[in-house]
Amino acid sequence: MFELLAAGIVNVLHLKYLVPLSIGTLAGLIGGALPGVTITMTIIMVLPFTFGLDPLQGLAAMTGVYVGGSAGGAITAALIGIPGTPSAVTTTFDGFPMTQKGQPGRAVWLGIWSSFLGGLLSGVFLIGATGPLAAIALEFGPWEYFSLFVFALSMVAGLTEGSLIKGLLSGAIGLVITIIGSDPIMSVPRFTLGSDFLRNGFPFLPVLIGIFAFAQLMTDIEKMGQPEKSSRPVTAPPLTVSHLKVIWEILTKPFLLVWSTLVGILIGVLPAIGGSAATVMAYDQAKKFSRHPERFGKGNPEGIIASEASCNANVGGSLVTIMAFGIPGDAVTAVMLGAMTIHGIQSGPLFITQHPDVAYGIYAAYLLAHPLMVLICLLGTGFFMRVVTVNKSILIPIVMVLCVIGAYALNNIMDDVYVLLLFGLIGYALVKFRFPLAPLILGLILGDQIEINLVRAIMTDPDPRLFFTRPISGAMLVLSVGSVIFALWQHHRSQKRASRTDEPDVDF
Repeated sequence: MFELLAAGIVNVLHLKYLVPLSIGTLAGLIGGALPGVTITMTIIMVLPFTFGLDPLQGLAAMTGVYVGGSAGGAITAALIGIPGTPSAVTTTFDGFPMTQKGQPGRAVWLGIWSSFLGGLLSGVFLIGATGPLAAIALEFGPWEYFSLFVFALSMVAGLTEGSLIKGLLSGAIGLVITIIGSDPIMSVPRFTLGSDFLRNGFPFLPVLIGIFAFAQLMTDIEKMGQPEKSSRPVTAPPLTVSHLKVIWEILTKPFLLVWSTLVGILIGVLPAIGGSAATVMAYDQAKKFSRHPERFGKGNPEGIIASEASCNANVGGSLVTIMAFGIPGDAVTAVMLGAMTIHGIQSGPLFITQHPDVAYGIYAAYLLAHPLMVLICLLGTGFFMRVVTVNKSILIPIVMVLCVIGAYALNNIMDDVYVLLLFGLIGYALVKFRFPLAPLILGLILGDQIEINLVRAIMTDPDPRLFFTRPISGAMLVLSVGSVIFALWQHHRSQKRASRTDEPDVDF
């Protein structure tokens, strides 16, 4: 195995493979960093250019897009509080507050180096544990998927800040959004009020952009209108950072790094879940295990490390399912699977034995894409950091245009733009009334999947006891209850700490 991997690395280091890999990584970073331009859209744009290449060249380019895009989403998430990709949502929770404290370099490079380390650790698992991890995925039926998504949804209680009621209501709003439109199984319209606009439902990407991007931009516009804020001179934040200090800050939290990476890998192995759920679960786990959970959402480096390590580890996990069983884990790997088919390669259980040069070439491309990603970021870091020094009156219109273009390009219809504007207003209202946005996004991510797998399970066997008697499903439900109880205890503990610090000192 190691001989084949070494041969694959030497092979990919040739210019004919290294150039497509580098171009793909750069394209992924740019596409991931632009709000509204997803990794899927970027890899679809790159795909036509790979038709004239040999299979490994094309797959190396797309692997670079996947790795670069997963890391690129953290750049805008940290610098302007708008996630470049859906999986970078949780990076905004602590990355942007850190930037607001005058540490944009630290925020961005914590994300990039965490992506690098999490991705490399994921690569070790990708190479050594492809078979066993994919075998676990094959044990999952609709009952297990339902219970897994319920477990993920139970994390709403842990993602609330301040009012627990507002957090639960925010999560409920996210779930309600997913039931408007056509039924995902039978395509029966519901809650549409006879409107064709509502019949199509609300696509995830325009809702995400509206909730985060427009809500953040409108908040910035509101602050611009305040004389006491606009009269202050704009000072350039520090653009340099000690990379050794940042790497050491990550390595001094080995459990957080390894555990977040494992969460990303396991979620990536399970088809149709995606990086968004992986980062939310890793962030929640980091908060639960932290000695200071009250610091999350205020620029805590642990939140950035957990989010980005799990995000890039999710890429490795997704590659497991496509290489071992020919099952696309998400939209990106579905495109890669299509590219393999175009080049006459059949992925599946025999893929590694029949095409070892391509398989280990993909392993090598995945590993080499990470140092290339860091190198490109090092060369372009000055450009990235300058984003926070641009005058808001210039930056806000540009970001708004990019968001609208990204929403429209999803299906090339204006309805998606209207959805973006609608949820921009809803997100702004939620921010004004101090509702946390993370539970809403989690409900939005999981709502459809919970319903689809519940219906599939009942259609397969109407006996509800199977949710509890099937070992994996039952264990997930028990973990869900434990997660809620632990989150409530943690919330109660943080409230007690806050009340103690608010008590005035009394002198006798």
